Amino acid sequence: MKTYRQELWFEVPSRRAFLNITPQVEEALRASGIAEGLVLVNAMHISASVFINDDEPGLHADFERWLERLAPEKPHSQYAHNRGEDNADAHLKRTVMGREVVVAVTKSALDFGPWEQIFYGEFDGRRRKRVLVKIIGE
Repeated sequence: MKTYRQELWFEVPSRRAFLNITPQVEEALRASGIAEGLVLVNAMHISASVFINDDEPGLHADFERWLERLAPEKPHSQYAHNRGEDNADAHLKRTVMGREVVVAVTKSALDFGPWEQIFYGEFDGRRRKRVLVKIIGE
């Protein structure tokens, strides 16, 4: 069995955003030379997420509104965590959206269902953060 590891780095200029990172993961898969196996993609920061869903702007706007209702950013004082910080909402949003995804690799391609894409969800941006891509297989 072979393994391959790559880090993807992102610096989102806004506090929150959803980035389609499928092309970067597909490039890592090509670089790995692995044709059959699994790819793990996970956010390496506790205020960011990796998830799979549809690349549809209306859905992303719905996520934003829904997450903001679940864990509103302001007032910052509503959170015990925000003593000297202002990102408790980002930690909660990450918990809801998830830390990582695992995708099967079949015939050197990500084995997705219809419309599935991999997204990086940023909930406390404006600084550099990384995503780990780990691929195992043959």
